Amino acid sequence: MQSLQINFDSPKQFELSNIKSLNGIVGLYFIFTSGTFIQYPFQKSRLLYIGMSEKKTNSIGSRLTGHFDGKSKNLGLVNYRKVDPLHFTFINFEMLRKFWNHRIEDLESYFILDFVEKYGVYPICNNKSGFEILEKKVEADFIINWKYFE
Repeated sequence: MQSLQINFDSPKQFELSNIKSLNGIVGLYFIFTSGTFIQYPFQKSRLLYIGMSEKKTNSIGSRLTGHFDGKSKNLGLVNYRKVDPLHFTFINFEMLRKFWNHRIEDLESYFILDFVEKYGVYPICNNKSGFEILEKKVEADFIINWKYFE
């Protein structure tokens, strides 16, 4: 099985000016605090949310805009932003196609389950409890650099 190290790009401030350039891009995005650490059961992290865009018409840019202006109705993200500036980073799905031949929804599940394995629960603003869980027994083996958020 081929392993792939996943490192995250430089953080961008969670502001509309940084989000607009992501219109049309499909992939995963990660929203995190600038300085507030969340005490998860196994260790602390600044990561609040793992999200995805499954098609260009509902791109990373449009999904992040929905979180920014509150239309996504994720009160956790809205309220964390009131007390600490938020940042985001993303992974362009096209960059992983060579290593991942499953749906993007399964990739999001893979990342969330890997986070649960390392931190003990879902990211605090994901509110996931009854969605389709993909077992992590897939053809790709990602080594995700969660330390980026610590």
